[in-house]
Order: sequence, then C-alpha cells, then structure tokens
Amino acid sequence: MLILAIILFGMVAGALAQMVLGQSMRDVNWTIAIVTGLLGSFVGGLLASLLAGDGLELRPSGIIGSFVGALLLTLAWGWYDKRRA
Repeated sequence: MLILAIILFGMVAGALAQMVLGQSMRDVNWTIAIVTGLLGSFVGGLLASLLAGDGLELRPSGIIGSFVGALLLTLAWGWYDKRRA
C-alpha cells in the first residue's frame, strides 16, 4: 500500500510540475510525470528533509522539496527534448 501511495504522490508532483511550466491538464505526459515525480521526490524530498533536520519522516520540507525536485527534472527533460529534436 505504501508503494502505491509513493507512486501516486510522485505522479501528482510530476503533473503539477508540468502544469506550472505551462501545460494544460490534458496535455500532461503521464509517463514523464511519474518518472520526474518519483525521482524528484527521492532527490529533492530527501535533500530538503535532511537539510531541514527532519530526518526521513514525512514533513512539509520534504513535500516542498519533492515538488521542487520534480519541477527541476521536468525543466531538464524539456530542455533535453527540445535540444534533441
């Protein structure tokens, strides 16, 4: 059950990152949303939680870090995709 919640949270964080960057809800690439959300949650959430001194518990600093991580990875993916095309 926890794994499903982590995947769902990552998908939501990745989709929100894409929508902040200007895509509409129906234009969200869900594969990219899941990947960037999970990786952003791992890297950004872990880093923000450890820097804030919260440890590995679920705290607002980790949630904000997860979103910021997903946002940065989505920006990097968009840059890479445009450069490749």
